[in-house]
Amino acid sequence: MDERGEGNRRLSSSFGPQSRAKAPSIERGEMPANDLRSADRSTRNQRVPEALDSPRAHYTRDRTYFLRESELETLVEVGTFRVIAAPDLARASYGGDAARMEREIRRLKQQSLLSEKWLPAGRNERERLFALTKRGSRLVRKSGRVPDEQAIYHGFAKPREAKHDADLYRLFQVEVERIESAGGHATRVVLDYELKRNLNRDLAALDEESRTAEALGQIAERHGLSVVAGKIPVPDLRVEYDTSDMERQHVDLELATRNYRPRALGEKAKAGFSLYARREDTSRLRRVLDESEITAKILSL
Repeated sequence: MDERGEGNRRLSSSFGPQSRAKAPSIERGEMPANDLRSADRSTRNQRVPEALDSPRAHYTRDRTYFLRESELETLVEVGTFRVIAAPDLARASYGGDAARMEREIRRLKQQSLLSEKWLPAGRNERERLFALTKRGSRLVRKSGRVPDEQAIYHGFAKPREAKHDADLYRLFQVEVERIESAGGHATRVVLDYELKRNLNRDLAALDEESRTAEALGQIAERHGLSVVAGKIPVPDLRVEYDTSDMERQHVDLELATRNYRPRALGEKAKAGFSLYARREDTSRLRRVLDESEITAKILSL
């Protein structure tokens, strides 16, 4: 489930550089610009030093929350991707400072803004995941830190979907480095939930007579997608970005697993998606592509 709100907003951490001199204060009427463009990779994930990051009051309809700038960044990060695994959040968003992350996670949980869940992750292993609560998503919207068009999610999906969603955060980190190395800037993240919802809304408006190949093509084009074998494949993740020439582009990413059948993998490749796989699945999927004579590249996550 996602929530939307009003005001000009800007994502933090992986997307937008935060002011290091002082944190924007909503109660003083200082609103961040509606811009998600990130700093270079050397500074993108730097947070306000903990000693200088004093809590500030943030208000919703019926409650007041006291949050540090870094804690608000964490809420934005988690809400954007719906679910993030603890090790990935510590590494990508806290620069490896797991101790600071744990202190901030504890405070966010105490204020009922963040929840965590442990899921099986293999033999005798478990994975720790974070998601926003409904209060947390409401606060992010109220904070003015993300643009109107950026969906913010709360709550955990089904266990299998939650683990898959958590991997998308890691996938984004890999892809955004490629974008930034070419001089681009990530501006928005779109998960498959949002893409499918918008696509299905347009498809539902077609009756049987009007559901022609031409109509499907027009709907697909409207959403930046393609028709493959009479269907419109949807990627796991879309990253919208500005190029070094300030042209708006997007890249569609698919996280393939060892369970993908050749036909499904081929359709994703023909749709023009960039294909990624977990390291342990990469070799097998490359063989599937070769044996099926599908021209595509599988990148290792």
